[in-house]
Amino acid sequence: MQVVAYCEEKATRNNVEQITEGIRHFSLQDALPTGYKLALNMELGTLSYLSIGNEGPQLVAQQQFTASEMSILLPLLDSYPYYCPYEVLYASFYNGSVNDIVVARCRQRLQMAQDIGTWDQEMRPVRNVLSRTRLKLRTFGLTVSSILETGCILRGTPTTPPVQNTRQATIHGKS
Repeated sequence: MQVVAYCEEKATRNNVEQITEGIRHFSLQDALPTGYKLALNMELGTLSYLSIGNEGPQLVAQQQFTASEMSILLPLLDSYPYYCPYEVLYASFYNGSVNDIVVARCRQRLQMAQDIGTWDQEMRPVRNVLSRTRLKLRTFGLTVSSILETGCILRGTPTTPPVQNTRQATIHGKS
């Protein structure tokens, strides 16, 4: 099992991830309760919400993401706890892989679109997919907040994920 820590300025010890056979693990410290982790299956596009206890990991919730939703989700998870710039989301959405050259090109394109007044049209497909991704992330007690003309940030919601409430109601015999 490898442990990967990003060396960029965005990296923190709080977001150390592990990569195991196409599955990436995210702790998202402060966004998830203690003892919980996200596992993203890169091939299937499945995000699993795991509780790590004494008896081993237990599945709490799971969502399936399309390829376009994955192209938005991955940069958000990678940039946590910091914001993800719009040009990175745009680059990931349209190019798949993101590197400095692609991001710089996308930054120029978005700047040009902003200058000529077509930024909304340029970003509309990205925002549509971001909206679907945001809805699916609610299952895990996460939300995506937009930062005006800057980017988006992944945050934990102050309430317990709805799946846990449903599970507790089922355990106690309530439907």
